[in-house]
Amino acid sequence: MGLRVPQEGIGATAEELIRELGNRRTRHTAEVQAGQDTQGSSYVRDNALLDLAGRGELSREHLRRLVAVDAQCQRTELAAYALMTTRFPHRPAADLYAGLIGLVGAAQPTLADCAKALGMSDEDFRRGPRTYRTYAFGGLLSWVALQGSQADTGLALHSDLTVYLGGCAELVQAVRRADIPAPDEFLAHYGTASAPDLLALGLETTDDGLRRGDDPTTALHTAWLLEKSLADFWRAAAEPALG
Repeated sequence: MGLRVPQEGIGATAEELIRELGNRRTRHTAEVQAGQDTQGSSYVRDNALLDLAGRGELSREHLRRLVAVDAQCQRTELAAYALMTTRFPHRPAADLYAGLIGLVGAAQPTLADCAKALGMSDEDFRRGPRTYRTYAFGGLLSWVALQGSQADTGLALHSDLTVYLGGCAELVQAVRRADIPAPDEFLAHYGTASAPDLLALGLETTDDGLRRGDDPTTALHTAWLLEKSLADFWRAAAEPALG
């Protein structure tokens, strides 16, 4: 089956779509720095925790909230990747989903260690901040698992790994610079993750889906949606609970 013809300037391979996402990030950053209104921007990259760190307002309580929000997401991720596997049970897609299940599964006990080291109770750990943003990433990921094409899942998960792991690494650097009393468990959990093999599988899964006839424009839009939900993920940890 031949590739669909994408919208002009979008691209028809995973590498081209990722370059387009990168271009949108660059444009968005330039707009923010220029003080322009970016509400209509086609790309939203936002890490509210890093914003707090830049203003000297990041605290240990924000780290606790991050751990609680992350725990909510992990449970959804495992179910979403399992569903993707049932929809696209062939390689390389199934290898990507299995790898992510393994990554999240291995991260669950170390995240629990973070909670204990931060003095969180079991109830604190199980119950995330009760705001919409706490569930925005999980909701969008579930939608992708139910409705997305194979290329949609591949590109969205590549973006998730890029933005989330990159944001975590930057956050740990900011915590160290600000001398916030973060336990070693937190610094190790959020500062050492990398997934080059899974990023490569994300590319392969996207390209394989495109060869099967998936729409590259929709894949690009889906990746943007997931990245926007990650902005809500960071905000959920940065903002006070509403109840």
